[in-house]
Amino acid sequence: MSAVLGLNFHHDTSAALLVDGRLYAAEEERWSGVKHNHPTRKGTLAAPTRALQWCLEAAGLDPQDIDAVWAASMRPNPAAGWWLADERDELAALLPAPLGEHLRLLSHHTAHVLSSYLLSGRDHAAGLVIDAGGSSLGSDFGPGRERITGYDLRPDRIDRLHQAMPTVVPIPAGPQRVHSSLGHFYRNLARRVIPPGDEPEGSMMALAAFGDPQRYGAQIRELVRLGDDGEVRIDHPWGSADSNTPLLLGGRAWTADNVAEQPEHKRADLAAAVQEVFAQSVVHIARHLQRLTRSSTLVFSGGCALNSHLNGQLAADSGFDTLFVAPAPHDAGTAVGAALYGWHYQLGQERLPVPTDAAWGPHPDVLPAAAVPPGYRSLPDLGPGLAPTVAALLADHHIVGWVQGQLEFGPRALGHRSILAHPGHAAMRDRLNAIKKRAAYRPFAPAVLAEHATEWFMSAGDPFMNRVARVRRCRADRIAAVTHHDGTARVQSVAPDHQGLRPLLEQFHERTGLPLLLNTSFNRKGTPILRTAEQAVAAAADLSLDALAVGDTLLLANHVPDPDATAIRTR
Repeated sequence: MSAVLGLNFHHDTSAALLVDGRLYAAEEERWSGVKHNHPTRKGTLAAPTRALQWCLEAAGLDPQDIDAVWAASMRPNPAAGWWLADERDELAALLPAPLGEHLRLLSHHTAHVLSSYLLSGRDHAAGLVIDAGGSSLGSDFGPGRERITGYDLRPDRIDRLHQAMPTVVPIPAGPQRVHSSLGHFYRNLARRVIPPGDEPEGSMMALAAFGDPQRYGAQIRELVRLGDDGEVRIDHPWGSADSNTPLLLGGRAWTADNVAEQPEHKRADLAAAVQEVFAQSVVHIARHLQRLTRSSTLVFSGGCALNSHLNGQLAADSGFDTLFVAPAPHDAGTAVGAALYGWHYQLGQERLPVPTDAAWGPHPDVLPAAAVPPGYRSLPDLGPGLAPTVAALLADHHIVGWVQGQLEFGPRALGHRSILAHPGHAAMRDRLNAIKKRAAYRPFAPAVLAEHATEWFMSAGDPFMNRVARVRRCRADRIAAVTHHDGTARVQSVAPDHQGLRPLLEQFHERTGLPLLLNTSFNRKGTPILRTAEQAVAAAADLSLDALAVGDTLLLANHVPDPDATAIRTR
């Protein structure tokens, strides 16, 4: 038996365990209830205590059974390992002596890129990581960190061949080296576009579809310079975390403090300009990597790889034939990358098969008979009848909470902890945005039977809902609830071996002629995707869902007719 543990102690704290080719992975936020599981103080480490405990228990292992422990570093001089000394007491409580003895570090960006490459199934790939910042670049480059890193990746080696370099900029304290970040650039501008209360990056990406990129495009392009050899230079302070320095546009001073005072249509125009410049910059880097590596495959990771509109553009314009984005390209995924590194490069084990799902977490537990909330009734033990019954409810435009099998790893609901609905009418989108307390301009994603994806969309999407595709114009009216204002959708392709959603999609297709459903995360505003059956019951009641399916039990709201009396809408 071989077992490798990967850990992420930074935000989006997580643990991943590989045992004889089987992957267990979970994010600490699913236990803490704190989205992204931020440490209590900036710069401190947070331990994925319960995620790690679950991984060991699920695999039936004790700490002494682990052969290797790897973690992504976020502190200076990771090779020296000195930063562990400050956290030794904290980590000792998390890592019993055998684990602590095995602990080794690799760079943050390397852990990121391997979370994609080692799951891509490709022998040769170019790797690209872009985020707000990773490990220290060392004394040769000043006090900066990884921001943009390019790799040439092969089964027997990891070559870092592109690294964003610092620039010297004049600031009041005197000239200093500054490592600008495209991740900070996007977040910095997003805080000037999206009022507090909504996640800025995802909301700005959605709002951009309603804007005119030309209104502010020239001014935003002046902030980002694209040079030879994939170089990207961002004027200071726009590539930093500073969101207070006024950005002067159109006679207005844009800051994070006055964002609510800006008209929404002008915020949409700024969002569109930022999204366009951001995407052009990443495509510029990717094309440089293609020239360097001559690979046909790009694997993309880091926080910026959560931008599904960017990923759609990368797939189309970067010069690569194939784009692979892991199910968790954000920091939680570094635990998976660290575990895969130890598994393949240290222990010499075979790579895992290419996944079509990311159900690597805990089961939801059994729904107690006494867990029926007021206003609902229970239909237990439906067994094989669950999928056709829920398909009938969805066909009649009811909204259903869906809790099936192991929990997804990563930020997207992939059909194991989802809220599902009919994709046919825009009114459903508006109803769900109100239920989830989201901005009205936010879109919802379709989950589609993989073999039917290109009948409805101009490309096949991917299994992890990580890129947009253009909806075929002749089909858009039939799936208005999942078609965004710009005619795109963030498509999840559901493969035949998907255990959580596939049977239900097949039943819905048979009843309605639509091979897709609206699929959104099962959570309340500002909280992580839920984990347990008990949490699902409480959330379903709080959100006033029409039904909840947990295992083979169905809870129906009292206003919903019995399934036998449900009006089924046929194709």
